[in-house]
Parts: sequence; C-alpha cells; structure tokens
Amino acid sequence: MTRDAKFLLTRRVALLAAAAAAFVPRFARAAPPRPATLDPAARDDVTRVQQYLNGIRTMQSRFEQVADNGSVASGTIYLERPGRMRIVYDPPSPILIVATEGQIYYYDSRLDQVSRTYANDTPAWFLLRDPITLNGDITVTRFQRAADTLRLTLVETDNPDLGQVTVVLTEKPLELRQWTVLDAQRTQVTVTLENPQFDVALDPNLFYWTDPRSSAHP
Repeated sequence: MTRDAKFLLTRRVALLAAAAAAFVPRFARAAPPRPATLDPAARDDVTRVQQYLNGIRTMQSRFEQVADNGSVASGTIYLERPGRMRIVYDPPSPILIVATEGQIYYYDSRLDQVSRTYANDTPAWFLLRDPITLNGDITVTRFQRAADTLRLTLVETDNPDLGQVTVVLTEKPLELRQWTVLDAQRTQVTVTLENPQFDVALDPNLFYWTDPRSSAHP
C-alpha cells in the first residue's frame, strides 16, 4: 500500500463510528494527557460510568453519523465485548466494518477493496477493550454534567496521539447515547445511537470476517 493510500484510509476510517482512525504515522510521542480535575461527586460519576460500560456485553443499535465536513450517514452497529464489532452502513454508502480478533477490517464494495489495521491503533479501543478503566490506561481529560447528561472526554494514557473520544450518557437511566471521535488528523465524527438495545442475543456470525471479494471473485 502506498503512503497516499494509507493517508486516504486514515481519512475514511475516521468517519466510521467507533472504528475511527487507522494507519496514523507516529513520528513523535505526544505529551502525557492531563487528567481533568474532579470533585468527589464527579469521581463518583466517573466510577459509575466505568461500571456501566464494563457491564455492557452486547449492543445493537441504529445510528446516525455526522462528520465535520457536513456529511451524514446512517446504519446499524453490533457490538460484543470484548473486541468484536460490526458496522453496516445504509445504501448508498458502500462501507462495511468488522472488528474481530484484534483486527479492524474495512471493506469498500464500490472500490472492491479491503483494508486492515489493528484495533489497538484506533480510537475504537474505548468500546472494544475489557476491562474499561477510566483511571489508569484511559485518562479522563474533561468531565461535564448538564441537563441530566454526563459527558466525558477519554484519551489513551500511553498513546494520546491516537486521538480522543468524548462519550455522552443520559443519567436517568444511565445509558450510552453518543460519542464523538477526534482522530490524530483532527478529523471529527459524531455518532448518535437511536433506540439502542443492550445485552441482547447476537448471531456470532456477525463478527466473523470473510473477505467479500472471495465469493465475488472465485
């Protein structure tokens, strides 16, 4: 893959829900992230959010995605923690994303191309890892409470150059409703969940990767 192709892939994957950025060159390590200053009530809320996120084992939801260039897409996301995710975009988008066994596969049916990267090298870590710890390998750099919602900005402590994820949860009940990814290229995309269903039975075949080109071109 050429350097130009890698850059294009970075731009694309950053616009794809929790899969986010890929192939981000690391020429220099960023400074350690600065933790948010939390009062006792905020620390309790962060602990509640951590427990809630770790309690999510599966999720299925429709979503709407808005990119910073104004483009809008929708689709369905399937999640099985740890480490498995499938994002299916509605037509006319040609994109399919599957995360499994530490890899993220990106298929563009229009170009008939498959690209692959490691899940640990993308901001998708916040959904896929197990356990989720918000006071160690993840740093909470900003915390806000407003209008019965909690908003936390998360950065991987040892790899802040990967970008950041801001998650939004309702408080009553505590429920994940939205996240915004800002990748290393400063590309931003916001994903809003529509009627998410948690801890539902999902077909294991959703998370098996089979190269679509294999069946199309025997």
